[in-house]
Amino acid sequence: MPEGDTVYRSAKNLNAALAGQVLTRCDIRVPAFATVDLTGETIEGVASRGKHLLMHVGEYTLHSHLKMEGSWHLYRHGSKWLRPEFQARAILGTAEFLAVGFDLGEFEVVRRDDDDSVVACLGPDLLGDWQPERALANLRANPEREIGLALLDQRNLAGLGNVYRAELCFLRGVLPRRPVGEVPELDKMVELAWRLIDANKDRAQRTTTGQLNGQRLWVYGRTGKPCLRCGTPIQHGELGDTALTQRDVWWCPNCQV
Repeated sequence: MPEGDTVYRSAKNLNAALAGQVLTRCDIRVPAFATVDLTGETIEGVASRGKHLLMHVGEYTLHSHLKMEGSWHLYRHGSKWLRPEFQARAILGTAEFLAVGFDLGEFEVVRRDDDDSVVACLGPDLLGDWQPERALANLRANPEREIGLALLDQRNLAGLGNVYRAELCFLRGVLPRRPVGEVPELDKMVELAWRLIDANKDRAQRTTTGQLNGQRLWVYGRTGKPCLRCGTPIQHGELGDTALTQRDVWWCPNCQV
């Protein structure tokens, strides 16, 4: 699933290409909004909020969430698309570009005066309205919950995904299943979350080890491989509030307790 830094870059690139431009094409392929036609309206800007992307067009906001497979692409007219057209959920054209949203997990059109409703449930945005004290208070409000679940809960802080969850727990020496109330120096974990995602927000390749050409991640996706610190094989499991929300987790059984 794309994480907050990926959505931030998508919004930044879309905004640079589309802000101030007039829509010459508006093809929305989501049944509930298929009749919406904003052709002739001006794109005022594109912004991210956590993992959500908000495109402001005239009196409306086009709200999308990439979920697991979604992405926004920018193409010059006549250039070849990198994904098949049947995967397109929204095609927005200007005089210079086509912005194509592929396999968007969520897409809706709301009025600008109802803009905040689509992101009202989110906690402070690590790459936006960042408020570390509020994020910390949100996490501490449920001390019995596993830290690995609390970090992914966008109501606590918005923008972290599975990669950052695994890497943060490793860097702070904490098992993902450890209760929030037992995590030492939780404020430092919150600070590190911001520093990591902020450092990566403009990078095409994410790194938590500081390496850009070598091993870029400490534990994520490294099942059975030696820990980069101690050599112990990295372990893999699943963690979720319910059987339907189980997601992969990785950890070093020696470096994390």
